[in-house]
Amino acid sequence: MFHQYLASPEKFPKPWIHIAADDVGITSLYFVDEKTEKEQKNVHSKLCAKELKEYFSHKRKFFTVTLNPQGTEFQKKVWQHLSDIPYGERWSYKDLALKLGSVNYCRAVGMANSRNPISLIVPCHRVLGHDGKLVGYTGGLDIKGWLLNHEK
Repeated sequence: MFHQYLASPEKFPKPWIHIAADDVGITSLYFVDEKTEKEQKNVHSKLCAKELKEYFSHKRKFFTVTLNPQGTEFQKKVWQHLSDIPYGERWSYKDLALKLGSVNYCRAVGMANSRNPISLIVPCHRVLGHDGKLVGYTGGLDIKGWLLNHEK
């Protein structure tokens, strides 16, 4: 496993972005308060850090880095649909459930969303409650709000 830390932009709620990768691609991306792993970079983590810097400087809206998240088949389907949400656009959990085939999937979609291991690149921050309110972001609602404001 490879680990790399990227300093967060100024005024971001957490000081570090922890990027984890394997030989296939990025396995996780989390916002953290401190560095807990020894840094050992690979081609995927370096590209991810480069693309994140471009995103934060408003020079990138789409990520090309290879992803390798681990999860159930349903979770992976949800994460794929999350990746289809355009930059700056916001969907509800209901919208996402309907993309998967049924409004009855709302709760399952919410659970899969909360287990997304590649925050930001798989843009779960773009999913809001049915009333348009910020809800359910593993990184914290302060980070979700920051990311949505960044994408305005």
